[in-house]
Amino acid sequence: MRLKDKVAVITGGARGIGKKISEIFLSEGAQVNIFDINESEGNAAARELGLLYNGGRVTFFKADITDENDIEGSIESIIKTSGKIDILVNNAGITLDNLVLRMSVADWKKVIDINLTGAFICSKIAVKHMMKRHAGKIINISSIVGVHGNIGQANYSASKAGLIGLTKTLAREMAVRNIQVNAIAPGYIKTDMTEKIPDKIKDKLIEQIPARNLGSAEDVARAVLFLASSESDYITGTVVSVDGGMGI
Repeated sequence: MRLKDKVAVITGGARGIGKKISEIFLSEGAQVNIFDINESEGNAAARELGLLYNGGRVTFFKADITDENDIEGSIESIIKTSGKIDILVNNAGITLDNLVLRMSVADWKKVIDINLTGAFICSKIAVKHMMKRHAGKIINISSIVGVHGNIGQANYSASKAGLIGLTKTLAREMAVRNIQVNAIAPGYIKTDMTEKIPDKIKDKLIEQIPARNLGSAEDVARAVLFLASSESDYITGTVVSVDGGMGI
């Protein structure tokens, strides 16, 4: 029970990697608050996880992470009921892929707003409460493409690279306040998105991975769990690659 009695917020926690993080946090004793824009998926995830882990310890908030007032209200609600926030996982993100020459400014801005500005807003509000208790953990879900780039993903790559910069800066600002800020950079992970990739392209991707297989959502969630636990108290400002060796 590495997160016993800890209060966590997980953005984009209704499905995929975010849902797996929520599940593992619950299994380790945390009280989990799922932030997601999709109300039906969010409620379904909270019901499902609540049944698995005795209910009561998982709450869903329909939250727009690009709306500062919305996030402020949701976090204030958590503070009123739970008295604190120990862990923030900035996981929410989208892709709107295209080559730079074909990418619209609207698609550029939307990805940056959700993937990067949303994490900034949530972090800014959460750290105010963490600072009062002189303790906290923030984990940002970046990507290997934020380190190496990827054709057709200028907006996504830029947003994930920006998350790494945000991680390192916030880590420097918060270290003296005993708040650790780190990032995870997943490689190619089995998700709904990768399942739609044609087999021929997927085989070529796997050839680039020294481990010769795609990662799982649980692989990422386990790394997040480590950074959220007391085992990582002297680790801050780092980017942990979960990529089967792609970044070697």
